[in-house]
Amino acid sequence: MSAAALEARALVAGFGDQEVLKDVTLVVPPCQITALIGPSGCGKSTLLRCFNRMNDHLAGFFRRGGLLVDGRDAYDPGWPLEDLRFKVGMVFQKANPFPLSIQENVLFGPDIAGLSDRSLLDEILVRSLQRANLWEEVKDRLDDSALGLSGGQQQRLCIARALASQPDILLLDEPASALDPIATAKLEETILELAAEVTVLLVTHNMLQAARVAHRTAFLYLGRLVEEAPTTQLFEAPRERLTEEYITGRFG
Repeated sequence: MSAAALEARALVAGFGDQEVLKDVTLVVPPCQITALIGPSGCGKSTLLRCFNRMNDHLAGFFRRGGLLVDGRDAYDPGWPLEDLRFKVGMVFQKANPFPLSIQENVLFGPDIAGLSDRSLLDEILVRSLQRANLWEEVKDRLDDSALGLSGGQQQRLCIARALASQPDILLLDEPASALDPIATAKLEETILELAAEVTVLLVTHNMLQAARVAHRTAFLYLGRLVEEAPTTQLFEAPRERLTEEYITGRFG
């Protein structure tokens, strides 16, 4: 992996005639958790989704500037989109397990990739659920429907499903926004453990969550990157007045 797992260079992006991101330059270091914070509508999710090209199919989407994944242009015509998305996994705000068994959900990606070695699939299944802190809770009901899991379990299952494709990078779009405090704590534990092996870019509306889990935090406002710094520094000694006003609750 290069010195930057993800990098945006003078990125401008939006839909139709509306610029959502305005000249954003951001470096996301490998094997760390970087949080994106800012008020609703500031461009956090749009920026997140740029890195695995999830915006491309949306009506009117445009972008200018550079988008690099592990040093490679995300729009390199020689890089198949499905390969990019195996490298850069994503978990959405609302848990979206497939109406399949727990096991089939986790192994969905490897199945699509054509893996058929049963022992290897079993290994991927166990390891992915363990890394998502879900194995002990579901190991005796792997053939049960994933839709029978609790909300927090479903979200961790979605993380396990993403991890089964062995991504280097994981994009998390407000993954705890619909969870209760206990489920949120378990999810945050999972995210912290993953950072030893996987780069995590996390969109969160919860500044306390960013303070708890992120190594670095970037503050976006009205489509612009106002400030990015180690999380402790950004929260305790921000350089920009606008950052201070946001984190102290004066707006947002």
